[in-house]
Amino acid sequence: MSDLIIRGRVLTFLSEPQGIDDSGAYRYIEDGAVLVRDGRIVETGDHADILRLAGADARVADHRPNLVLPGFIDAHLHFPQTQAIASYGAQLLEWLNTYIFVEEQRFQDPGHAALVAGRFMDELLANGTTTAAAYCSVHPQSVDAYFTAAEARGMRMIGGKVMMDRNAPEGLRDTPQQGYDETKRLIGTWHGRGRAHYAISPRFAITSTPEQLEMSGALVAEHPDCHIQTHLSENHDEIAFATALYPEAKDYTDIYARYGLLTDRMLLGHCIHMSDREISVLAETGAVGVFCPTSNLFLGSGLFDRDRFDRLGARWAVASDVGAGTSFSMLETMDEAYKVLHLQGQRLTPFSSFYRLTLGNARALGLDAHIGSLHAGADADIVVLDARAKPAMEFRMRRAASLAEELFILQTMGDDRCVAEVYVAGAEMKAKTVPARVYETA
Repeated sequence: MSDLIIRGRVLTFLSEPQGIDDSGAYRYIEDGAVLVRDGRIVETGDHADILRLAGADARVADHRPNLVLPGFIDAHLHFPQTQAIASYGAQLLEWLNTYIFVEEQRFQDPGHAALVAGRFMDELLANGTTTAAAYCSVHPQSVDAYFTAAEARGMRMIGGKVMMDRNAPEGLRDTPQQGYDETKRLIGTWHGRGRAHYAISPRFAITSTPEQLEMSGALVAEHPDCHIQTHLSENHDEIAFATALYPEAKDYTDIYARYGLLTDRMLLGHCIHMSDREISVLAETGAVGVFCPTSNLFLGSGLFDRDRFDRLGARWAVASDVGAGTSFSMLETMDEAYKVLHLQGQRLTPFSSFYRLTLGNARALGLDAHIGSLHAGADADIVVLDARAKPAMEFRMRRAASLAEELFILQTMGDDRCVAEVYVAGAEMKAKTVPARVYETA
């Protein structure tokens, strides 16, 4: 396969920005290019320099004047909820029982699971997301459908079967032993196959008995390179229910700690209503709190306190949380994140937002050697953004005088229409209304 040169205004992060003027945290190249060979990045730099490095038969995809960045990363969402987005009028527990548990029972049908998995992956790609950590349903066939769809598109994805043995309909319950056995088999089938990563996934303490959390802890000990994902402190009623089920625990976070689930591979969705003690436990164990702004607003759950996480040294990531989340777009997710933090007097700069969408989330997932930046040797998962894709954005961009302004316009006004192209391991994935100019470098 010939080399591919992706040309445009290149932006990639080196570290977390400490302020809007922290230009040392990122690399920006006005006439830049990324050289791709065999699905990986060979080098990123000035277009003229990259052209000299490329093979004689290299193709150039010229995306000027658009921005070229690493593909977006979503740290928490639910693929079986793809058709349950925009389910009206309930907070968390009522919403689960009224809509979600009904929807997820449909995934016992392999054909339905395969159909939704394909649409789910395509929605991610249409919005510039090239990697995500998602929950499947309790049915093993949903996991097979999820990873099969990802594999067909070459995507690096994290996922796993939810384990839940109580407080759910019969069609969504397993047993502690069944959850263990099915998870063990799925890890053997999928984890490390191509770009697949398995996540051990007890849904949350309310739907798992102590025996099931004990089995989950055994899986974590046996497979320390797998991710783990669950939910924590999203809703006041949820917290009361969970702690009533585990009265011996100090608090909700302690439930998971008691079963050995809090490691630096753990992704904890929401983490809104937490004490300093609980956040400090996350800091000590390396577990990641996942900020889900659109779903937290949609379900009326509360506001994530980013500054307290930073002050106490705990790690955090950002996510869409589809289907309580209202959009697959990580641009729209960061628009809502800005507002959630602004309500609390906390600043989220545009550079910090795009760091989180790329390198920040890659670091949270422990995958920054592979994704999240445009460094040599990284997977060629790349998104091309057009800040003038909508008429209102084009008009606003006439007054933009800096990269920071452009990023904030993308974050505040952008959606899937701003995603001009997506590359997964160097392969073009998005059908374009106006294609990039592709030509040979004879």
